[in-house]
Amino acid sequence: MNATGQKAMEKELLGLEKEYWQAIKDNRPETMARLSEDPCVVTGAQGVGSLDHATMLRMAASGKWKLEDFELIKPIVRSIAPNVAVVAYQVREELDVEGRKLTLNAADSSTWVHRGGRWVCAAHTESVLGDPFGRDHQQ
Repeated sequence: MNATGQKAMEKELLGLEKEYWQAIKDNRPETMARLSEDPCVVTGAQGVGSLDHATMLRMAASGKWKLEDFELIKPIVRSIAPNVAVVAYQVREELDVEGRKLTLNAADSSTWVHRGGRWVCAAHTESVLGDPFGRDHQQ
């Protein structure tokens, strides 16, 4: 891919990543599903899973938490194979979790696959920032 094509892909994928976060904030699960592979592999503090569209829609409707604001920090977009790219960044999330206001700082990455004429997120990871050995989470 030439430099112009690389820049265009980077801009498009960063735009899709921001659209995904905005859809979470605005509680638009249909947009989240449209942007996700069915199922999408997810990893985070709760473990490893495979999130299908139906489950995604149910989770969005649960109302247990709400993303009130977000900021993607220092994003990196890298093509890793034809039609496959990774978007990685730090994120600051302002959340309301069961009525409690929280700020979460994490490192995230999304693997995007270009299939059927469009990009879809095939895998997403989120790792809460902190001590790499977990000492700040020990009791």
